[in-house]
Amino acid sequence: MHVPHLPRARSLRALFSALCSVALGAGLLAGAGTATATTAQAPATQAAAGSKVVGYFTEWGTYDRKYYVKNVETSGSAAELTHINYAFGNVTGGKCAMGDAYAATDRAYTAAESVDGTADTWDQPLRGNFNQLLKLKQKHPDLKILWSFGGWTWSGGFTEAAKDPAAFAQSCYDLVENSKWADVFDGIDIDWEYPNSCGLSCDESGRDAFPKLMGALRAKFGQDYLVTAAITADATAGGKIDAADYAGAAQYVDWYNPMTYDFFGAWDTTGPTAPHSPLTSYSGIPKADYHSSATIAKLKGLGVPASKLLLGIGFYGRGWTGVTQSEPGGTATGPAKGTYENGIEDYKVLKQSCPATGTVAGTAYAKCGSDWWSYDTPQTIATKMSYKNEQGLGGTFFWELSGDTGDGELIKAID
Repeated sequence: MHVPHLPRARSLRALFSALCSVALGAGLLAGAGTATATTAQAPATQAAAGSKVVGYFTEWGTYDRKYYVKNVETSGSAAELTHINYAFGNVTGGKCAMGDAYAATDRAYTAAESVDGTADTWDQPLRGNFNQLLKLKQKHPDLKILWSFGGWTWSGGFTEAAKDPAAFAQSCYDLVENSKWADVFDGIDIDWEYPNSCGLSCDESGRDAFPKLMGALRAKFGQDYLVTAAITADATAGGKIDAADYAGAAQYVDWYNPMTYDFFGAWDTTGPTAPHSPLTSYSGIPKADYHSSATIAKLKGLGVPASKLLLGIGFYGRGWTGVTQSEPGGTATGPAKGTYENGIEDYKVLKQSCPATGTVAGTAYAKCGSDWWSYDTPQTIATKMSYKNEQGLGGTFFWELSGDTGDGELIKAID
């Protein structure tokens, strides 16, 4: 039997932001076309909206990485976060579905692994990450948690979901609000990579598929739940932002997470080497408009309110090997070796193994031996936070928590 879930009040911060937006006539719910410069420039709205810190927690971190919800607490990250995006739920058969049920609800945690130092028992109704997240919320009552669906691997299911948005929304609501874990989640995050464009697979649902999907989710979840989306950062003319009506869908979301990282990487095996998350353009950038400020400018120009845009930060680096040139723009022979996947490495590892040797376009790079890496540091994050404040953005989000140091060096730089 499903126990009806009582509506929850939004945080005072979110309520204040909403009231300010209404008072200033920003018209956030009236459609993307009604947004004005007032939204970005109003100090009260900017201060209220700009404090979001959203971190992704990966479901699979419990395995090889041994990164548990407890680590969010012991690193000091929980005290800095306003929201956690739990990644990922699957999208299959046109519906939201569990990703890894064992990791989410079944894995038993020892006392040493648990947020509160209490071991799971064989007969308790909920174990796994979900139960640990509940314990974290007990320690941090203002912390909100969203269940993210899709991601690079599971976005192919959105094509089917887009054929019946209302049925998809109903399936997501039923799953997110399952009576076993109804108190874990405060909303839903959609990571469709990419509507009406190509990621791991290609979608041809049409430009209006995304707003229809997000509209159905908002209609089903109502105003007492958060509805957000991670979206492409491709600001090129005719690129992925242009492929879908992100401005039209903005009225339905609390905010967007434009993925302003992974612009460049060792999928281009011979280079040229380039920072994967440049804040601005620079002389010699391999592709015009492949930088964070171009993404934000494009979305704002389309009418997406600044307060509904979060700046994306990567807690990892991307790198090449076979590189002789210290500065960006060098040739390479392939991806540098990484712990879990070649071409990518956690910040906490790179900080020790390949310290930054230079900065370019508001981010850092490092040359060590024949390896060349780019990643953000506390210093470059500070630069990006100044940009975020100048633009009046809603806050910051990052991928993902386990890439940080054990004492939360990067998230503390955000705050």
